[in-house]
Amino acid sequence: MEETDRFSIEMEPKNRLPATHIVASNESSEFARLNWVLARSSVIGLDAEWKPLKTQQSAFPNVSLLQLACQLRPELCSDSLEEKEDWVEVFLLDLESIPLPFIWELLREVFISPDILKLGFRFKQDLAYLSSTFCSHGCDPGFDKVEPYLDIFSVYHYLQPKQQGRKVPKETKSLATICKEILGIALSKELQCSDWSSRPLTEEQKNYAATDAHCLLQIFAIFKEKVAEKGSSSRVVNVLDTPHIGLKAFLELDERCNKHLRIKTHEALAIVRATVSSRHFQRIAWGEGVLSRTRSIYTMPMGESFVKIVRKYGEKILLRESDRKPRSSKKRGKRKPSMITQVTREKWIDDNICSWEGSTPWELSEGGDGYPKFLCDVMVEGLAKHLRCVGIDAAIPCSRKPDPRELIDQAYREKRVVLTRDAKLLRHQHLIKNQIYRVKSLLKNEQLLEV
Repeated sequence: MEETDRFSIEMEPKNRLPATHIVASNESSEFARLNWVLARSSVIGLDAEWKPLKTQQSAFPNVSLLQLACQLRPELCSDSLEEKEDWVEVFLLDLESIPLPFIWELLREVFISPDILKLGFRFKQDLAYLSSTFCSHGCDPGFDKVEPYLDIFSVYHYLQPKQQGRKVPKETKSLATICKEILGIALSKELQCSDWSSRPLTEEQKNYAATDAHCLLQIFAIFKEKVAEKGSSSRVVNVLDTPHIGLKAFLELDERCNKHLRIKTHEALAIVRATVSSRHFQRIAWGEGVLSRTRSIYTMPMGESFVKIVRKYGEKILLRESDRKPRSSKKRGKRKPSMITQVTREKWIDDNICSWEGSTPWELSEGGDGYPKFLCDVMVEGLAKHLRCVGIDAAIPCSRKPDPRELIDQAYREKRVVLTRDAKLLRHQHLIKNQIYRVKSLLKNEQLLEV
């Protein structure tokens, strides 16, 4: 039975999350599936999740989950499938369960494979944390490079309309904002700070993790189409029109010729691999760019459209020695608060903020109209929509990035209670008692019940 028969793929529905696999063991069928898909992928989206550090520590956090959104090569798709570009599968590597030494070599090869384009969103920090996690499990030196690589933040900048003679500044924007502008979808980030080391993962966490990686492929697909439109007028050479031509001239005609030769050679090597013993097969000379010989996966050469993108826009991530060490955040001239001061401050927050006592601003005795009114800051902005759905007056800040004083003043004018998860806002000196409430729950439904 051929390998393609063992692993049949169903097409993902439009605008839905693709098939998602949890890889928790190197002996599982999901791990075999991962190897099969990686060998046939042209581009993958990378993302990682870890348990947030509550205090400044001298070590990087341990990465608990690594997401790989894999897009298979269109030429490997069945002709019966119409939307070949959407042939995507997402793998969630459970680094809390799977033995890291068993997947270290595989990931190293994927990260540096010239045949697979890697996508990420400011992935350098993720790579540093990931390398530290693997080193702590004996996989030294971890990871030090990702190439070829393309950052989605750079892709977003390329997609912005250019004005003649004017340089467009690179604004710092989140992945959620980019998804909203480019894809028109709302990417919820409320689970970003959840405990990713806890097992089992909730369904909400799985969907969040898969969506974060999948959206990278969606944004890249739009970028790839725009690049293709610019190069659609390129010259196409018909090799059959030049029958009397040498090998050197054949390879210099057009990139399509080179790709054609490499794919044909790949097919021939695949036949040899299937018919001769592995002992003799290891002695075959492997040409650069024909078939990448690695211990874990055998990848196909990158397609012409991807080669052009890598040549013009490609980047790479290199971890220096300084990137592998946590940076100190000590500031000169600023004394660390004493333990008594910290305890007093935390007690004040617990007494005045976290535990609610007394009247609310909207009560008649306080000059209000008797109807509950809330002001949700940017950290719980989605909660405002849920509150309005059940008939509760819930507003959002007047400006997109309000100053804490502006937020407090708006709440005071409109006799609202501020809902937030921002610990810094709780300590603001202009706060009035019973004007702010810290939402403890992470999920919107639980937040709604709590409020």
